[in-house]
Amino acid sequence: MAKLVECIPNFSLSRERDEAGYNALVETAKSVPGCVLFDAQTDGNHNRSVFTLLGSPEAVEEAAFRLTKRAAELIDMNKHTGEHSRMGATDVIPFVPTMDVSVEECVEMSKRLGKRIWEELQIPSFLYEDSATRPERRNLANCRKGQFEGMPAKLLEPDWAPDFGERKIHPTAGITAIGARPPLVAFNVNLATSDVQVAKNIAKVIRASSGGFAACKAMGFMLEDRGIAQVSMNMVNYEVTSLPVVYEMIRSLAERYGTHIIGSELVGLAPAKALLDCAEFYLKLENFDYKNQVMEYHIIDMME
Repeated sequence: MAKLVECIPNFSLSRERDEAGYNALVETAKSVPGCVLFDAQTDGNHNRSVFTLLGSPEAVEEAAFRLTKRAAELIDMNKHTGEHSRMGATDVIPFVPTMDVSVEECVEMSKRLGKRIWEELQIPSFLYEDSATRPERRNLANCRKGQFEGMPAKLLEPDWAPDFGERKIHPTAGITAIGARPPLVAFNVNLATSDVQVAKNIAKVIRASSGGFAACKAMGFMLEDRGIAQVSMNMVNYEVTSLPVVYEMIRSLAERYGTHIIGSELVGLAPAKALLDCAEFYLKLENFDYKNQVMEYHIIDMME
């Protein structure tokens, strides 16, 4: 069986604000044999693009490096603005074990890439999640705290030397977080209100760091082009906290603030099981066995 790994690099650039730069990144992602650009999503409000790469470990690692190099050529973080927190042109590079690839192999990929990015591009990096060298670095939000503007001072603190590189950011490309992690679901819920504080209040209630749902990271944003507030989430383990559970909590809290949900969205790809959990929840399916009752899963099992 061929080895496959997924990589989801995030760039501080959007097609809406820089179409030429976005297209250049897309072409770079497609330039490595053995690596497929599986999905590319961009958002002007967040001023951010999220690519999903899939392929052999060697090809994906090479594509991640080429994209980091191209992003450094295209993006000047001194001029970057957007709703989403960010600290680098290539803000984060997660590797996700997919087929016949272990977490340990993804950790080694992250370390090789971090070393190469520093040696060839002079961009420092933190290792996060399963690659983290310190407990406080497992959480990406901790690494990113201070963002690009506050990072020069942060890197001088005793506990925040980069894992690769010197205690200073790249002058235009900033710093990058690289790591191995399980599959997550980037899930946003849009509210029928222009009051961003409502979204921020809801996010504070539901996120794990504030005592909310385990495996849920959440922030409140304003979508200026639509005039609505958004609860933006990373569900880092949908088996621990499912999408319908957090959705229903947001719905209930929104009603208490006199508003309601007008829609939700996925950013990038989501595991089928995360969406099947929604079907099971809302249809109240009894004794549901997705491996035997969902036709595609059943066919795959029969073919193996």
